[in-house]
Amino acid sequence: MHTLALPAVLTAETVVVAHAQLLRSMQALPASAAVTLDASGVQSFDSAGLALLLACRRAAQAQGRSLHVQGWTPSLQSLAQVYGVMPLLDPDAAPLAA
Repeated sequence: MHTLALPAVLTAETVVVAHAQLLRSMQALPASAAVTLDASGVQSFDSAGLALLLACRRAAQAQGRSLHVQGWTPSLQSLAQVYGVMPLLDPDAAPLAA
């Protein structure tokens, strides 16, 4: 499994560059290598950040790879759950307590 760190800022202003960088990094990995995105350093994000994670998931699937997100910050995990995408990005994650 190969781990790629997500940038500290995942907002509408930054995701285009981040997306290109992550795709290049994923393409440089050995064929069929599993990919883990490390979200532990994410400090600022909006819904564009979730869209980026979903785009990475689609790209990984198109390359025949599995993708997992680890190191969820509580606020990022909460946003993913509110938008209903948490099961797509981390199916093993426990729901946050209400």
